[in-house]
Amino acid sequence: MHMDTSPTIRLVIAPEHDGQPLRELVIEALAGELDGELLTARGGLWVDGKRVRDMDAPARAGAKVAIHRPLAGVYPDIYACADQIIYEDEDLLALNKPAGVYVDSTPWDAEGNYHAALVRFIAARDGVAPTLHLAHRLDRDTTGVLLVTKNRRVNPAIQAAFIRHTIHKQYLALCAGAPAEENFVITTGHGRGAHGLFRVYPVDEIDRVLINGARVKTMRTRFQVVRRTDDATLLHAFPETGRTHQIRLHLAHLGHPLIGDARYGGPAQWRGEPALYHLLHAERLTLPHPRTHYPLELIAPAPEWADSAGR
Repeated sequence: MHMDTSPTIRLVIAPEHDGQPLRELVIEALAGELDGELLTARGGLWVDGKRVRDMDAPARAGAKVAIHRPLAGVYPDIYACADQIIYEDEDLLALNKPAGVYVDSTPWDAEGNYHAALVRFIAARDGVAPTLHLAHRLDRDTTGVLLVTKNRRVNPAIQAAFIRHTIHKQYLALCAGAPAEENFVITTGHGRGAHGLFRVYPVDEIDRVLINGARVKTMRTRFQVVRRTDDATLLHAFPETGRTHQIRLHLAHLGHPLIGDARYGGPAQWRGEPALYHLLHAERLTLPHPRTHYPLELIAPAPEWADSAGR
């Protein structure tokens, strides 16, 4: 059995451990650091790229085992509640997502996310376990409008609306410094860098094939200044493409990263207080209803930090 010391423990099952219960190998690898039963129940045990919930399953020689421990060392308890609902009908559910919450499963935790919390909430409310599908995603620390489908028959129409750009997003962003213009558009390339992190590429590198086999894709965002203060600027951001971390990357590229966005160089404090999360809020989502085609405008109230930026 070969082990490494990275945050994820990786094992290759040796021939002498063939048939041994995974339970024994997991407990040995964790060395009392974490409850193996809890880790497995939360979905942190993977064998040959598949999540495994049965610790009593036999290990097989040559199998690759990944034991994903929670990043903060503990498993969060995530809840959804009625107060977060912005809109609901028989097809759709729109919510005001809180900060600090992953929207979907992570390799280390299949239960401590907003999607799973929503399933638990709706099941308790209605007495029937729902089939929910995330129509799009928000970063862990981004707040605001999150659209979920309750009826799988509308999923193709939602997907088509994103492709045809008939769904429009508006964000509130609080960035460091003062952008030079009141209204501006940024177009760049988007892809992963050498260490796997997302990064901005020059426009002339769009469509270039990277070492990882992916292509550099077009990334375009329109910005409009809402309010300027002595220490930050409140912006509306309108992403015209849907790339991962798009708004965050573009503002950091401009030299005006989001307040609290440590990954991309944003200030860790604002007005003398720690900025625990990046200050980005999905304020508005407009779309034609996927079944009735009636226009919907879904709005999440501005968070306190956006109001504070005016004072």
